[in-house]
Amino acid sequence: MRRLALILALLGAPALADTPAEAARAAARALEEASVRLDEADGARDRVRALTLTVRAYEDGLAAMRDGLREAAMRETELSRKLQSQEREVARLVGALTSLGGAAAPEAMLHPAGPVGAARSGMLLAAVTPALNEKARALRADLEEVTSLRKLQESAAETLREGLTGVQRARTELSQAVADRTDLPKRFTEDPVRTAILIAATETLEGFASGLSEIAVGEPKTNPLPPIDARKGALDLPVQGQLLRRAGETDAAGVARPGILIATQAQALVTTPTAATVRYAGPLLDYGLVTILEPQPDLLFVLAGMEAIYAEVGEVLPEGSPVGLMGGAEAGDRASPSVDGAGAGRTETLYIEVRQGDAPVDPLTWFASDKG
Repeated sequence: MRRLALILALLGAPALADTPAEAARAAARALEEASVRLDEADGARDRVRALTLTVRAYEDGLAAMRDGLREAAMRETELSRKLQSQEREVARLVGALTSLGGAAAPEAMLHPAGPVGAARSGMLLAAVTPALNEKARALRADLEEVTSLRKLQESAAETLREGLTGVQRARTELSQAVADRTDLPKRFTEDPVRTAILIAATETLEGFASGLSEIAVGEPKTNPLPPIDARKGALDLPVQGQLLRRAGETDAAGVARPGILIATQAQALVTTPTAATVRYAGPLLDYGLVTILEPQPDLLFVLAGMEAIYAEVGEVLPEGSPVGLMGGAEAGDRASPSVDGAGAGRTETLYIEVRQGDAPVDPLTWFASDKG
């Protein structure tokens, strides 16, 4: 490292910007904006919507920060190995640059072959010096990038901690705002006895879905929501995450299900991708906590695997409304450079199934996904 520092002193070129660092800085700015959103949400007319957008803003910023730091750590490792492998070459380069850097003494201008030899040596030196300087500049850029990346990772730990504190506060306030909300329309009320009987008699999700109409009391015949067929294939996923398993793919136990599995961060917010009626909300079979949404007649979105559920049966939720939270504990300020691939750093999974009529369909025919 001392040799590389000497190169910096010899050349004095400006530092070069690096993409991972810029991505992490942009993420830090996004977290600052989310903090401002959180403060403004206190006076918002619709606190639930304002806090939902705030939580999503925090999640986007934290995800970008983790990704940026992971890329920065990988880039630093790559550059460090490259510099270590060039140690001998760097030593020779430093020696050459050091000899060129001093003021030439009169005797250094003499050549054993006389003036002609001195002229030839000068021409040779003139040809070699630019190449040496170019090599030194490249090494200096690598060293400065390593230094910048290390400083970035050290300073980002505090930014991540502040972001995690902010998103936790936003989630807490959102939970309270949802509990206090009284303005949502209800399409029907739930008959708890019929619900309990249906659950007890159900062995499959298909059987439960087909009997959902039995638990409704006072439901009007007309559907108050507009159809969404025109948005087929373009709906946002209900949660931020990565596609872990497609419809029909078998899991580790050899079980194939007709829905998709999304890997998410711990405590990720789940929202409804479109306005919908809540057909069911609660534990179901081996799916954990489940929310079933009906955006239009004969179409159901099944969301399973949450730790907390916000919605109540019969409510009509506007698009983007909070449905629940994933489980798990936040990963703190860790960002491992060794984790790679789909679902990296994501500890929870949300199962999404779409049912049209009495049959399941591939959810990716309704949801847009660029996750593989």
